[in-house]
Amino acid sequence: MVARVRADGGRLTGAGSFLSELCKAVLERGLKAELGEHLGYDRHAPAGRGSGNSRNGSTPKTVQTEIGPVSLDVPRDRAGTFTPMLVPKGERRLGGLSDVIISLYAGGMTVRDICHHLRRVYGTEISPDTVSVVTDAVLDEVKAWQTRPLDAVYPIVYIDALVVKVRDGNQVRNKAAHLVVGVDCDGVKHVLGIWLQNNEGAKFWLGVLTELRNRGVRDVLIACCDGLEGLPAAVETVWPHTIVQTCVVHLIRASMRYVSYADRKKLAAALKPVYTAVNADAAETALLELSGSELGRKHPTAIAVWERAWDRFIPFLEFPPSIRRIIYTTNTIESLNFQIRKIIKNRGHFPTDDAVIKLIWLAICDIEDKRARDREADRGKPANKRTAKPRLVEGATTHGWKDALGAFEIAFPGRITSTMVL
Repeated sequence: MVARVRADGGRLTGAGSFLSELCKAVLERGLKAELGEHLGYDRHAPAGRGSGNSRNGSTPKTVQTEIGPVSLDVPRDRAGTFTPMLVPKGERRLGGLSDVIISLYAGGMTVRDICHHLRRVYGTEISPDTVSVVTDAVLDEVKAWQTRPLDAVYPIVYIDALVVKVRDGNQVRNKAAHLVVGVDCDGVKHVLGIWLQNNEGAKFWLGVLTELRNRGVRDVLIACCDGLEGLPAAVETVWPHTIVQTCVVHLIRASMRYVSYADRKKLAAALKPVYTAVNADAAETALLELSGSELGRKHPTAIAVWERAWDRFIPFLEFPPSIRRIIYTTNTIESLNFQIRKIIKNRGHFPTDDAVIKLIWLAICDIEDKRARDREADRGKPANKRTAKPRLVEGATTHGWKDALGAFEIAFPGRITSTMVL
């Protein structure tokens, strides 16, 4: 094989390549050794005479690997009792090919793109249905993750959504895929689950929150979201003492939609006294002054955004700066959604709801794995030479959590301590 590579410059991978032929030789030798162990005697050994079972030729079989297709001659016994472990019966993929397929899928490639990539790079012929079967193998892991037990209390829960296209019968519909991120009592962030909205707001959110409660979540102090329809009513039903807080950054962005580019910086500066006020009365006074000013009269629709969301905004003003800095925005979950959107943007639509949840879960795992490998590569380097990014969401710590935890204990006396003791 080495002589052939030197003579004609043969490929290392692909059908009939150096590595595939080497893999063939190793596997066939291993299969013959397995058969010998199963029969209890070596080939042509006298011990096989009258044993009742013997070698009976071989069966051709082609398996797909990450180095290309490998054609094997699988030995068999006359009694038909030989079950190889090295290349199991019915197995058509070996080695890390399934891991390669799942990695490509998590990176945003469609099943047909994956088939084309494997054919072009490895010479491996795999159908789109086979790729779907391989990726569907993770659904059990997704379901186990989606139903895993959770902590009893989460001081903060962030909720945000991204829109995906999903086939529903003969048409493609836009659906909101909601991600829920919780901050535990140690300040560590966790993705609690992924849900696709299929019905009206209040009914949907009641189902989601009830599921979280059934998984062990007994209390949430603050639910930070972007004015999701039906969520406040569902929260009051499941966790009556939870405060629903509208994201301040979302309010600013929503108001800027109605403002000309020339006036955006002016209005943003004029809104700052509203969301940095010491209390609700001072914030209301600042908003009234802004609405009566020339800038406010010029953009009344932008002011109306704050007036409509006022009841869900003012809880923010009751907290000290240590808590305000944490619940000021849902950027924690928006950063995750931004990374996921980059992965799903190449897809026209998804065939099922399970396909959406499967890809988002794989994307989260893939993103965190990449960052973990980069951090491991930077280990031991001086701080100014490290380029690896920190954890995106899962397992990330909240900056300034110690001060915030003390403020939470004062603002919500007993609700954290009692649960931690339990």
